[in-house]
Amino acid sequence: IHCYLFKEFSSTSTTTVGTVTSRVTRNGNAIVEKDLLNHQDLAGDRGMIDDMFDETYREKEGPKPPLRYVWRNIILMSLLHLGALFSLTLIPSAKIQTLAWAVLCFLVSALGITAGSHRLWSHRSYKATLPLRIFLTIANSMAFQNDIYEWVRDHRVHHKFSETDADPHNAMRGFFFSHIGWLLVRKHPDVIEKGQKLDLSDIKADKVVMFQRRYYKPSVVLLCFTLPAVVPWYFWDESIVISFFIPAILRYAVGLNATWLVNSAAHMFGNRPYDQNINPRENPLVSLGALGEGFHNYHHTFPYDYSTSEFGWRFNLTTAFIDLMCLLGLASDRKKVSKEVILARKMRTGDGSHKSG
Repeated sequence: IHCYLFKEFSSTSTTTVGTVTSRVTRNGNAIVEKDLLNHQDLAGDRGMIDDMFDETYREKEGPKPPLRYVWRNIILMSLLHLGALFSLTLIPSAKIQTLAWAVLCFLVSALGITAGSHRLWSHRSYKATLPLRIFLTIANSMAFQNDIYEWVRDHRVHHKFSETDADPHNAMRGFFFSHIGWLLVRKHPDVIEKGQKLDLSDIKADKVVMFQRRYYKPSVVLLCFTLPAVVPWYFWDESIVISFFIPAILRYAVGLNATWLVNSAAHMFGNRPYDQNINPRENPLVSLGALGEGFHNYHHTFPYDYSTSEFGWRFNLTTAFIDLMCLLGLASDRKKVSKEVILARKMRTGDGSHKSG
């Protein structure tokens, strides 16, 4: 066991974390060497530790439970993607303002996931004021990827039991399952069991999150479909068909797949410069589409880093957004891993790819 002296460098809005404990853990059948923050320091700093890998979990022996298909989701997802394909044929007929509006809706909705339900609420890697939390909640409803409470619960389970039966989108079950298949079947019993045992008191205490959960369905109808479709039709006389299919349907389908690629492609394709013993990879192409969420080997190694990457704004629009919010006084207390800790981890458990740049 290697222990590093605890150091914490604070500015008005950034905390650099330097406490590392190296520990040998077991993830399924694989022996894994993990770097963990001192849990007491972490709990005091972020108020939660349920996004840290649980080394005590063991998958149950015996046959796996049979798949139970969710036909409603299968039909709706099929119709959505057929609608998205049809939308592609409408792009040449769309006005430039409509295309720009669709891109803007994509960026806003994506930030509701990346800066909102992921980095703020799931990992508590920075703090946000009430106005920013309201904006991110609105953006999250526009994204329509489950309400914040449910998104956080599933994501914390994903980190705590990564690549096991208790992981909602376990990549060991294949690309299709981790990409979209997990939404088309009933959850594994371990996912449900472990999700019910998580400490979500911090999420329950956020009145903005719980308000969204209470009114989630009407908020989705208004923000994910109605608003994106009405604006082009009303303000610049776009065809109602184009207004609905491009800024609403196509934008929504692209946003979903950009997020899903983090669960699938970023768990299968790419290098592992920080920890070669875990599945998640560094995938710059996924980062481009998911606004910075493709640095996944780093993120699963250091889930408490607000940037999910050691490279700042590179392929990481979400980090730039959070930094801008800090500059405007709307966010603060960004958690960042020190360069010394990152380098030590690369040297000890990385695959050596960092040496080639």
